[in-house]
Amino acid sequence: MRRLPVYILIDTSGSMYGEPIEAVKNGLSIMLSTLTSDPYALETAYLSIITFDGTAHQVLPLTEISAVTVPNIEASGCTALGGALSLVSDCIEKEVEKGSSSAKGDWKPLIFIMTDGEPTDDINIGLQKFKTLKTGVVVACAAGDGANTDVLKRITENVVSLSAADSESIKSFFKWVSASVSVSSVKVDNHGEILNNLDELPPPPDEINVVL
Repeated sequence: MRRLPVYILIDTSGSMYGEPIEAVKNGLSIMLSTLTSDPYALETAYLSIITFDGTAHQVLPLTEISAVTVPNIEASGCTALGGALSLVSDCIEKEVEKGSSSAKGDWKPLIFIMTDGEPTDDINIGLQKFKTLKTGVVVACAAGDGANTDVLKRITENVVSLSAADSESIKSFFKWVSASVSVSSVKVDNHGEILNNLDELPPPPDEINVVL
């Protein structure tokens, strides 16, 4: 069976401490309960979570939706976004099945990145690695005013922003992510295509602004 890999990269630096990180945990739980009630997502979607603070960690390896439990996530330290790009590249290389002449591999992965601040490491090495990957849609979300959308635009043209890193905005982001995964699951199941652009995803709710 061809899997639809979904990688979520979450900033867990010190500035996310308190309401933002609690909102992330709640958002992930809501996302999971939405996807587990979606037969298409249950059948095809596999989820991985990578957090980044002083370093990047894969806190959930690529796992089928029905077997996912939200990992405990704490906020502290810096913002190693470059490390996260490097790590997700390694994880995709290792976990996503490549196609061959005799069998089709997994679908190209969907990637969602959320950060509330400037990277504290050099993103160039991780970014170079990341740019060599064949992926579906990559969405980067700037949560609040502290995130640098110009940096995120270097990673992907699909950048959105939240006016604040508060619980309502972050919850809306994760609801939109789950809707996007659901739409993607249906599309690969019915049409055999993966989503590549932001305009193919469900329209973002009012709390999410598309950065042009």
